[in-house]
This record gives sequence, structure tokens and C-alpha cells, in this order.
Amino acid sequence: MTDLTAPFRDFVGIFERARIPYVLMGGMAVAAHGLPRPTHDVDFTIALPRERLSDLYKTATEAGYTVPEAFEGGWVDEVAGMPLVRLQTWVRGKTIDIDIFLAESRYQQELLKRKVRVHVEGLEAWLVSPEDLVLLKLIAGRPRDYGDIVDIFFVQGQLDESYLRRWAAPLGIADRLEEALRDAKEQTQ
Repeated sequence: MTDLTAPFRDFVGIFERARIPYVLMGGMAVAAHGLPRPTHDVDFTIALPRERLSDLYKTATEAGYTVPEAFEGGWVDEVAGMPLVRLQTWVRGKTIDIDIFLAESRYQQELLKRKVRVHVEGLEAWLVSPEDLVLLKLIAGRPRDYGDIVDIFFVQGQLDESYLRRWAAPLGIADRLEEALRDAKEQTQ
């Protein structure tokens, strides 16, 4: 059990009880599809209209989570072109962020359709597919994301390259994808 286990379980429960389509992504999904590594937040994508965010905030607050003032006031951040809201909790004296991306793009809606049911932290939950996790990691483009991609390819073996290529161009990451595919092939030779 990690510091992220309780927030992960709480939000899976919140989403499932409210019938909000969701997928887990980020470092916790990397641990399921690749190799575990330290992570300090919980990342989800959900299908929820912005006008229903106040309902989510109310439920999360009742469960002991905090909604930062800007988000509670209606602000929605954007990361790599994807809308994001954040909730928080404190575990052992440190802040844990729960980053929730809103599925407003065609790609994010496709990502939700391709979700897979997996056991994580002792709970069965919906995770982003390995292919979509690779695409999200390429979008983020941080050094640790490239390490995650290598690990995902190593653990998963062959991924659906036609799907990866279909989305890479519209997402603006076609060059990054081709480099990642070359790196993955070199790692397995």
C-alpha cells in the first residue's frame, strides 16, 4: 500500500458510484502496464461536462478532499491542450494531487473507449490502454516519460502501431513516436 492507494480507491469509487466514465493514467498506469516507479500524484481522465464539476467537487469534499480555490471558482487549467482540474489531500504531512483531465477532445473520447479493466492496488479499475499511455507520455515529453515508454514496450511487447500512428500526427507527436518505436526495437534486439 502506498500513499496514493487511498486517493486512488476513493476516486475510483466516486466515479463508479456516479457512473462517470474514467481511466487511470500517469505513473500508476505505468506501474500496471510497464514497470513500477515512484509517482506522487494520481491522474485520471473522465467524461464529465464542466457544468457538473461542482457535483464532483461536492462529493470529493464530503470524502475529505480539498478543491483548490481557483478550481472551486470555476477555473480549468490546461496541460498539453487537455483541460485539467485538481483536487488534493494530505497523507503523512505531504500534499497528494489528484489530477483529473476532462475528456473534451476526440482523442480523449477515443482513449475512454479503449480502456482496459486491470487490478491495481488491490482494486479492479479502468486503466488507459498501453497504446494510449504511450501517446500520453509522448505528449508530455519529459525525460521520465521516455523511460516509461521504454518500460511499457518492454513489458507489453508488441503494441498496435497502426493505432499509435493514426493518432500521433493529429496530436503533433509523429516524430516522437517514430523515435520511440525505433528505441523500443533497439531495446529488444
